[in-house]
Amino acid sequence: MPQRVTHVPSHLPLREGRDQYLERNGFSMAEYSSPVFAFDLFGRTLRLPNPPARQSVVALHDLHHVLTGYGTDLAGESEIGAWELRAGCNTRFLWMINLTAVMGGLFVAPLRTLRAFRAAKGQRTLYVDGRDVEAVLKIPIAELRRQLGIPAGGHTAAP
Repeated sequence: MPQRVTHVPSHLPLREGRDQYLERNGFSMAEYSSPVFAFDLFGRTLRLPNPPARQSVVALHDLHHVLTGYGTDLAGESEIGAWELRAGCNTRFLWMINLTAVMGGLFVAPLRTLRAFRAAKGQRTLYVDGRDVEAVLKIPIAELRRQLGIPAGGHTAAP
């Protein structure tokens, strides 16, 4: 599966960046509360139950894709899983799902996964940041990156 587009202009408010990210990748906010979710794995589409634990975090996870620039292919999900583990998880579900992503990443993209883990040092996720999501969505992406310790261009633009 090719890497999907995650880069959006950093001058945009996070809400607009999220909307562009969703549209470019064929996702929608309706999927956040859907009883099932689908994802591609090795050319096959898998459909799994969307439990309340996932429903409560998937919107923030997508915002992390916008903020970091990590893709939505297997390697990108491994990178963001590593980043989220180090930058801050606050539920058992997050720890479990991100550890699973990292374990897969050690097979499909080990260097990228390890780089993402190292890059997250000193950064914060929105999971642990604790701010109201509606307020965060109004902040320009570049400013929110600065506040969370993420490089100005996201991680995919960083050396």
